[in-house]
Amino acid sequence: MPSEFEATLRSAGLRVTKPRMAVLEAVSRRPHADSGVIVGAVREELPAVSRQAVFDCLNTFAMTGIVRRIEPAGSAARYELRVGDNHHHLICRICGAIADVDCAVGEAPCLTASDAHGFEIDEAEVVYWGRCADCAGEA
Repeated sequence: MPSEFEATLRSAGLRVTKPRMAVLEAVSRRPHADSGVIVGAVREELPAVSRQAVFDCLNTFAMTGIVRRIEPAGSAARYELRVGDNHHHLICRICGAIADVDCAVGEAPCLTASDAHGFEIDEAEVVYWGRCADCAGEA
C-alpha cells in the first residue's frame, strides 16, 4: 500500500524518489524548520544527498503546493506540510520559536483587503510577533 507521501507526490505529477520522500519526512517531523535543518535530517537517512537536491525538492514542493514556505522577516525561509487552510503564525522575537494559529475569522482568506486592486485574493498572511511563554518568563 502506498504511503501518504507517495500518493501526495503522484497526485502532484511528481516521481517518487528516495530524496523526495526523505525531504517530506523531514518536513513532517520538523514543522517550521529551515532548509539547513531539513538538509541535516535528510542526510541522517541519505548521507550522500546533496544540499542542492534538498533545495530543489523544497522549491518544487513549494511551487506545487505540497509544502508551504513561510519567510518571516529577518529569518531564513521555513517549511511546513500544513497547506491550503490559510493559517497564520506566531513568532517569538527572542528565540525564534514558531507556532501555528488558525485564522481568526475561520475562512480563507480571513482578511479582506480594503482595495483588492483587481487581484483575486486567495491567501492572507498574518504574522503575530511577540515573546513565547518561555522567553516571556525570563524577562
